[in-house]
Amino acid sequence: MSKEHIEIMVEKLVEDIVTDSAIELVDVEYVKEREWYLRVFLDKEGGIEIEDCQWVSEQLEDKLEELDPIKESYYLEVSSPGLDRALRKDRDFIRHIGDKIEISTFKSLNGEKKFVGVLKCLNDGNISIDVDGAEINIPRDQTSQVRLYLDF
Repeated sequence: MSKEHIEIMVEKLVEDIVTDSAIELVDVEYVKEREWYLRVFLDKEGGIEIEDCQWVSEQLEDKLEELDPIKESYYLEVSSPGLDRALRKDRDFIRHIGDKIEISTFKSLNGEKKFVGVLKCLNDGNISIDVDGAEINIPRDQTSQVRLYLDF
């Protein structure tokens, strides 16, 4: 089973697990570092708790053991996406309107490859941000990464 198929299948399993709870699935990634890792990122209003992660991990582990869809050995990690979480899905952008974000682009736009500003909206495939009072629209398909910006 391909990496993408595993991520899609695990996403469906987790969605079923959390469907009647306040927990929201943020992302799933199946990556090979030195070993294979299956990472599930969760969130909820007010912040995800370790008990939430443990509960989902146990439920998911049981389902994966029952179905046995992944032939390689792997480590399962269930956690929060972190303070500087990546924004990937439309709902991520909607939830973070008004928050400061950092956008990295594949190639230079107006001489820049990094933009930091307040997220205004996601519209017709464009991410609109306010950078010091100027509105900038960046095509989403030209972004390599969009993250919440941490300002210390």
